Amino acid sequence: MKTTRALIVASAALVLATTTTAGFAQAKEQFFPLLTFRTGPYAPSGAPWANGFVDYFKLVNAKGGINGVRVAWEECETGYATDRGVECYERLKGKNGGATVFQTMSTGITFALTERGAADGIPILTPAYGLSESADGEVFKWSFPIAGSHWASADTQIQFVGHKLGGMDKLKGKKITLLYHDSPYGKEAIPVLTARAKQHGFELTNIPVPHPGVDQKAPWLQIRQGRPDYVLLWGWGVMNSTALKEAHATGFPRNRIVGVWPSGSDSDVKGVAGAEGYSAVLILPGPGFDSKIAKEVLATLHAKNEGAGPKDEVGSALYMRGLMNAMFAVEGVRRAQEKFGKGQVMTAAQARWGYENLDIDQKRLRELGLDDVMRPVATSCKDHMGPSSARAYTWNGKTWDVSSDWLQADPAIMNPLLKAAADKYVADKKLTRRAAADCAS
Repeated sequence: MKTTRALIVASAALVLATTTTAGFAQAKEQFFPLLTFRTGPYAPSGAPWANGFVDYFKLVNAKGGINGVRVAWEECETGYATDRGVECYERLKGKNGGATVFQTMSTGITFALTERGAADGIPILTPAYGLSESADGEVFKWSFPIAGSHWASADTQIQFVGHKLGGMDKLKGKKITLLYHDSPYGKEAIPVLTARAKQHGFELTNIPVPHPGVDQKAPWLQIRQGRPDYVLLWGWGVMNSTALKEAHATGFPRNRIVGVWPSGSDSDVKGVAGAEGYSAVLILPGPGFDSKIAKEVLATLHAKNEGAGPKDEVGSALYMRGLMNAMFAVEGVRRAQEKFGKGQVMTAAQARWGYENLDIDQKRLRELGLDDVMRPVATSCKDHMGPSSARAYTWNGKTWDVSSDWLQADPAIMNPLLKAAADKYVADKKLTRRAAADCAS
């Protein structure tokens, strides 16, 4: 699917060819806009992420939709640019009966749309990225960083470094450098790492890398001079492979570089000399080439030449993230149908209730074919994120090996930061927290 119109036409054709349910015959559609970036410097990361989204929506339709309601979608290319993301939002929010939910696929676009979504009554889903303090559902009624945030990524990342050293107490006296994309995304790491540095007594140095990240000579000269024990990589797109190449050129050991999920895809390491030993801590899910859901996609879609992208990317980390993000979008609607009417098209407000009351337990994960790559997720009025789990993966030159147990973001670190940031937001915007009655509705 190469154009926005083609997406709708092709998805409709697939539905008519593969389903006969009464709900589909009545042409009930739940509309999901997709803000994607298949072009520009971040396309190697954006394309598999988008393909995972589309394949999951196709898979849902092939199995009868959401209790008979067909999934419809339309892509809008942002190029990962905030202004284009806002334009896409304004263009798509009222189409096809109205947007169910937006997933921005960009922290910068999230910042720009958080208040717009709230004003328009449209949920904003940002699983494992976005505005970290939006986990506070009493303040951010329409925002949902389901299953994780950038703060959770930073916390599990430093936990993994502590694990590699033999315990969190071994962080004392160490020198750690944060090499980050100079954008809202990269800057999200700083509050958590600063708090951890204060708690554990390590020296933190923050080094920004300007967009798009291809010029890193000066940062790596600074790293070589500073001689840190570990480098935490918060890159995106070409910045990641460039960082690994510069590390190789300067002689910095790759086994002492640890990334997060935007820095842990195949495109970041394949063909990069000396990338072996590099690790990334991924908020669920990680790579899943042998996962149940990947096998189902291959059998249901790619076997009929109906997959959204290349067959060999199915199961890669960013592709799996697209599947997961689409799953959350669909499961929120399915949950809302339990309250407002099974087999009915949900409004954005009704879907918002579903995202706030998710309960994706182990049984449901098995039904979805995701139990081998994910852990249960639940949300509430107060907690729009829920539990956040991550695992580390290490590149062996050909594949990613699991290199840690499940790591859990620490509430003792997260909650004080969350409260302070949410309270500041309330004060700055002259808002009030939601009343208990609003949570119950």
